[in-house]
Amino acid sequence: MENNYLVTNNEKNQRFEIVVSGEVAFLEYRFYKGDLALMHTTVPKKQEGKGIASSLAKFALEYAKEMQLKIMVYCPFVGKFLKKHPEYAFLIDRKYTG
Repeated sequence: MENNYLVTNNEKNQRFEIVVSGEVAFLEYRFYKGDLALMHTTVPKKQEGKGIASSLAKFALEYAKEMQLKIMVYCPFVGKFLKKHPEYAFLIDRKYTG
């Protein structure tokens, strides 16, 4: 499910965010060893199943591509998203995969 949610980069809190009906969904990130580490995705219960997490994942991957960063994936949702979207696999830093 693709939706056009407005995603913002909250650099202070190191997370990509979407606000829907006054609730904040986010994907936390960190910068580690020159990579963008995607840590955890949180979507409020009432907002689940609307493609919000997918929009956050896509935004994060496009951000990494634009900034020429490799990614480390700690978030299970982003891992699943990558399996469905192999076009982003080149972003994965293979030095840090298990």
